[in-house]
Amino acid sequence: MRIVSSNATYDVIVIGGGVTGAGVARDCALRGLRVLLLERHDYNHGASGRNHGLMHSGGRYAVTDPDSARECILENEVLRRIACHCIEPTDGLFVTLPDDDLSYQATFVDACRQAGISAEVIDPQQALQLEPLLNPDLRGAVRVPDASIDPFALTLANVLDARLHGAETLTEQEVTDLIVAGGRVQGVCTLDHRTGQSHEFHAAVTINAAGIWGAQLVRHAGINIQMFPAKGTILVYGQRVGQMVLNRCRRPSNADILVPDGTVSLMGTTSDRIGIDEVDDMRVTEAEVNLLMREGEQLVPQLAQTRLLRAFAGVRPLIASDDDPSGRSISRGIVCLDHATRDGVEGLITITGGKLITYRKMAELATDLACRKLGVDAACTTATLPLPGSEQRNVITGGFKPSGKSNASKRHGDRRRAIPADDALDRMSICECENVTIGEVRYAIEQLQAHDLANLMRRTRLGMGLCQGRSCACRTANLLAHLTGNPDSALRDLARLIDERWRGTKPVAWGSALRDAQLAAAIYQGLCGLDKAISRKEVEP
Repeated sequence: MRIVSSNATYDVIVIGGGVTGAGVARDCALRGLRVLLLERHDYNHGASGRNHGLMHSGGRYAVTDPDSARECILENEVLRRIACHCIEPTDGLFVTLPDDDLSYQATFVDACRQAGISAEVIDPQQALQLEPLLNPDLRGAVRVPDASIDPFALTLANVLDARLHGAETLTEQEVTDLIVAGGRVQGVCTLDHRTGQSHEFHAAVTINAAGIWGAQLVRHAGINIQMFPAKGTILVYGQRVGQMVLNRCRRPSNADILVPDGTVSLMGTTSDRIGIDEVDDMRVTEAEVNLLMREGEQLVPQLAQTRLLRAFAGVRPLIASDDDPSGRSISRGIVCLDHATRDGVEGLITITGGKLITYRKMAELATDLACRKLGVDAACTTATLPLPGSEQRNVITGGFKPSGKSNASKRHGDRRRAIPADDALDRMSICECENVTIGEVRYAIEQLQAHDLANLMRRTRLGMGLCQGRSCACRTANLLAHLTGNPDSALRDLARLIDERWRGTKPVAWGSALRDAQLAAAIYQGLCGLDKAISRKEVEP
């Protein structure tokens, strides 16, 4: 196959379009570097789009991992200033249930305060006034500055700012090899999944921000990183059963966090070591669903009567430890590797570990190192410069508080003014569950690099609501085909989205969820004939 070599030479190539890679691209661009960001699928396709959306106060790690706890609370305060539109300032409660050791509460509070985390012990009755659906038999409660954060909006805001400051960002570009010569990484080889062409891109520094996939990536340079693929499964309930983040006040364990997210609630999470060969095709098991349901109902009994929408799993990129099969005791701290000093390979940096909330600090560390290698003296400004969408926000309130449905203000902040709304067609809603308009779809295509239904879902939450795309997917596929001028791909695109939604519904397909799935099958197979129009082999990418 002919290799297309890029004429442009970059200062930095960033591999990975999750929140860390997006943050690195933004930081590099703000410091005046010529940047190329490469993502093999779409932004947030990996772990950054498969988490419970918790903006940690650090409380969860205060006892077991104080360094990570301090990192979390410092970045919590930063994000409230620079990413207000992505945040719902819910606060959080760590509650002691009848089966929990009440003496652990004092240990927890002391550890929080030593890490700089506000931890207010409140009376259980006061906790029930704040959250009436909590287990009424709770024995203790501590209030901490947790929050809910939209990881999709956060990543896209970083990508958008990187582009506004001159970075180039490409999706569907899988890095297939590293170009190594004279003991130095000089660039990357990629495969463009849309065109089938191979490309070469060259840069003085390459930053590996590919998460769990980063361990495989550096092997192209003869480097070994022992990663621990820790799978975490999460349930999505079709109702917001609380207004605050609810945590079990005990040592970190499975199924001890319930996070409000717009009109739904996310119950998580598990932690199980899996094989590296499983990270591209993780399946939620019946045992994981049962565990999360059982523990969730202890925390909030109302969950037993709450509709389950779906289940999904992500994988944490932790540095391996052979004596911890769950990964719970492994530090969630940031790991920044200079492969010149570690492995004798110049021009390559790996940034990994950390949390969603610490992405900005991770990006700062990687960019600092890249600047030193390039001889560039430029200070980091990402801790003070607001992200696109948060420029005019009232930072005192700390974020966006929904008044019902999720809407364009929460997804795009001040950038909602760029969404076309001049005529009635643009103002027309195409996804009623998440209140997505035709104008917002147009904005996502023209400004946010959306080219298929899955892209639109990550940029607008289209199809993420109560109907899980059953009501809006078909008409959106038609709209997308019209706006992009590519009607031939409409059926395949629609089939892929419906298949993806079914993968999430299948683990919880009983009762109302099963009835909804049967309705979707009747609509898309019986009425639309989707199963006859396209085979499953064509659906799978």
